[in-house]
Amino acid sequence: KETFEQNFPADFIAEGVDQTRGWFYTLHALGVLLFDSVAYKTVVSNGLVLDKNGNKMSKRLGNVVDPFDTINSFGADATRWYLITNASPWDSLKFDSEGIREAQRKFFGTLYNTYQFFALYANVDGFAFRENYIPVKDRPEIDQWILSSLNTLIKDATRYFDEYEPTQAGRAIEDFVDEHLSNWYVRLSRRRFWKGKMSSDKKAAYETLHECLLVVTQLMSPIAPFFSDWMYQNLTAPIREKAKQNNTPLRWDSVHLTVLSKTETNKQDKALEEKMELAQKISSMVLSIRQAEKLRVRQPLQRIQMPVLDKEFQKKVEAVKELILSEVNV
Repeated sequence: KETFEQNFPADFIAEGVDQTRGWFYTLHALGVLLFDSVAYKTVVSNGLVLDKNGNKMSKRLGNVVDPFDTINSFGADATRWYLITNASPWDSLKFDSEGIREAQRKFFGTLYNTYQFFALYANVDGFAFRENYIPVKDRPEIDQWILSSLNTLIKDATRYFDEYEPTQAGRAIEDFVDEHLSNWYVRLSRRRFWKGKMSSDKKAAYETLHECLLVVTQLMSPIAPFFSDWMYQNLTAPIREKAKQNNTPLRWDSVHLTVLSKTETNKQDKALEEKMELAQKISSMVLSIRQAEKLRVRQPLQRIQMPVLDKEFQKKVEAVKELILSEVNV
């Protein structure tokens, strides 16, 4: 009785749209009759899974997709990620297996390669968190930027999950991994990992990338429980081994047993995020023009010209000028 009272009414229920007059209504009717209460506080009415042409799946039409064949072919996590990020749960989804392949390549492939990059050099250098932690304020600007972006992601993704918006949460995680972590931070920081000795700059790069990967495993774990736990286990192996040697008990042997990271406002710098976003946008525009004009990135150009609307904007561009020129080979 005590357990029931602590958990009633339920926080959340999800069923198909066909249950509006069925399960949804029946539970409320029972709740009112028995306890003078609603049966649940929040409801998500799931949409239908259609074929790729938008037709309802049926055996008669021969357009039914076997979920077990799909999971055996692509894995449960990639299938879940595609279903969650492609359309909101209450919208009908046009199911196409090519979309799962894209999720495998674009998100899981990018994240796996980023993790492999970290693991390769961390193992070579014997990086295992034995040294003192470098304060964020003492790290290079690019480290401060990615950690600020990470904490913005924590804030946004947590809010999306709390508001029953898993699609927006998944897309935010995907965007961070692809656009910020892999395509910008790791690519611009590669030389720091390639340096010979373990300098403070190299150590800061390791600590920054490790923190980003660790938090991403937490944020993605509700949607991709298996891949996230596999990566978490690998990322925390040196820490757990060290704790074992010191006879220090650890409660978080799985990502699903950890407490979700909270936003650290002291690591957030909105001005820095806006500054780096401007550099990314301008670089992307220049590279797209290069591609359109068939000018390979390896070919250095003398200059680029761009219209400046006001002096304030000019100052912002000047602040990231060297980064842009380096990125687009001008």
